[in-house]
Amino acid sequence: MARVTVEDCIDKVANRFELVLIAAQRTKAVNSGAPITVERDNDKDPVIALREIAQEHVQPAALLEELIQSLQTRSKVDEIDDDSVSLEDENMDDKFDYMANGADIYVGDDHSDLDEEQIFGKDETDLEDKGF
Repeated sequence: MARVTVEDCIDKVANRFELVLIAAQRTKAVNSGAPITVERDNDKDPVIALREIAQEHVQPAALLEELIQSLQTRSKVDEIDDDSVSLEDENMDDKFDYMANGADIYVGDDHSDLDEEQIFGKDETDLEDKGF
């Protein structure tokens, strides 16, 4: 069989860039061991992918959807009902561990033994003098 050209596939997929993307996706599948639907005829995987597209053995829309799913980094999440979420049920101190003012004091730690000067590093009178 003669080599397949882009012109053979362009009537199946109108956009040449999309054709390249879906042909590459099909090539990866063939390279991974997916069964081919045309004779190999000593052709390489990209040529086989283009021949399958040209002969309509594979659906370009399905290949495009497969490509999109392979590139997604996040899965779809069901919407959360605001009434079912209660902030009182969650202990927010355990979830956050931020450092305060460059000190060795973290949100969520027990600081009951420290006074304000040890935590903030300033006396409250300094703040009052500045108008705070």
